[in-house]
Amino acid sequence: MSRPTLPAKLAILSVFYVVQGLPFGFQAKALPIYLAASGVSLTDIGFTGALSAPWLLKPLWAPLVDRYWSARLGRRRGWIIPLQAALASTCLAAAFVPREALGLLLALIALTNLFAATMDIAVDGLAVDLLEVEELGYGNIAQVVGYKLGMLIGGGLLVWASQWIGWSGLFMAIAGLIAVALAVTLAWREPPTPAPSQTAQTAQGEPPPHEDLRTLLRTLGRALASPGGLALLAVVATYKTGETMSDAMFEPFLIRYAGWSEARVGLITGTWGMLLSLTGSFVGGWAASRLGVYRALVGFALARTAAIAAVVWLSSLEPAGIGDLEVILAKGSEELAGGALTTAMFAFMMARVDRRIGATHYTLLAGVEVLGKLPMGLLSGVVADRFGFGGAFLGGLGISALCLPLLLLVRGSPSAPPPPAPPGDS
Repeated sequence: MSRPTLPAKLAILSVFYVVQGLPFGFQAKALPIYLAASGVSLTDIGFTGALSAPWLLKPLWAPLVDRYWSARLGRRRGWIIPLQAALASTCLAAAFVPREALGLLLALIALTNLFAATMDIAVDGLAVDLLEVEELGYGNIAQVVGYKLGMLIGGGLLVWASQWIGWSGLFMAIAGLIAVALAVTLAWREPPTPAPSQTAQTAQGEPPPHEDLRTLLRTLGRALASPGGLALLAVVATYKTGETMSDAMFEPFLIRYAGWSEARVGLITGTWGMLLSLTGSFVGGWAASRLGVYRALVGFALARTAAIAAVVWLSSLEPAGIGDLEVILAKGSEELAGGALTTAMFAFMMARVDRRIGATHYTLLAGVEVLGKLPMGLLSGVVADRFGFGGAFLGGLGISALCLPLLLLVRGSPSAPPPPAPPGDS
């Protein structure tokens, strides 16, 4: 079977990442609106971020996804198909949960995170398998844009449409879209994974990493201990921390402080804000491919920090002065810069994984990223309750600025030699 073209690679990866973004878009964007309108405290809203724990813990079972697969369905497709089916079924079940049964709804959302996070391991591994070094910037556009497009639908457009279709209709729509993606996946054939030479052995006489779980973990340890490995973990863990603190309280800020309706928040932040984030993701991928991954990473980190300052300014206005234009300009600039930064960082991470254990190594980095974002997301409501929304946004700005110097630690220091950094990286 011939290797697929770049457009074909980007198309199928986009489908998979859209699926993962649909339920997470509900949790990240729609659930805070749902809870704020239901009178839940800001502290409790902040702590619902714990529902995303599977995204943090997925490195624990990533080696299993790398090691075991179906020879008939494909190394990655054999995981993606059943997980898509499970995800669609869970979303469909959520459609029949009454609004007062909040505990059951949260449990189902946690389950969707488990299925989506596990599928993400397989999809990220597929991206590492398929993409050449020079394709990483464009591949990560498919990754980030596809995921955010799913979030745009699940946390923006469908929330806006919920005034007509209701929350049950929202979940039914998500389940239907995942079912369509499942049909596409069933029709798609995964290219065969390049097999290592039958005689290929490591210097210690070990089998190729993906054929033995113990060797796989040993290979991961060597990658982390290589020059720049720990520095990369530190940067990945901190680059989004301040932004997360600011983001977690923004929708509640519009509802509780500015007095916006649920539909208006869904349209302006969940839809227009996400469109700006998608635009930023395209810009970030283009810049990573054309200007170099590291240059793009630093430039967009600076721009994102400056944009959080605009959100702080927005919180200083009187409620009557917070209109659609002000929110789009302030929050939109953060979404634009943050979207570009995310794409650049993911390309940076993917360029530095050991491709022999691509799913495991990349998933570990992705798990560290979630770990870095989780504490500030959980504590954002506590800070907002104590110091107000402006205090939460100002805290996010300060943390973001303090983390910028850490980028110097990974200047020209790949954590794993194969593959080399993209041309122009410095």
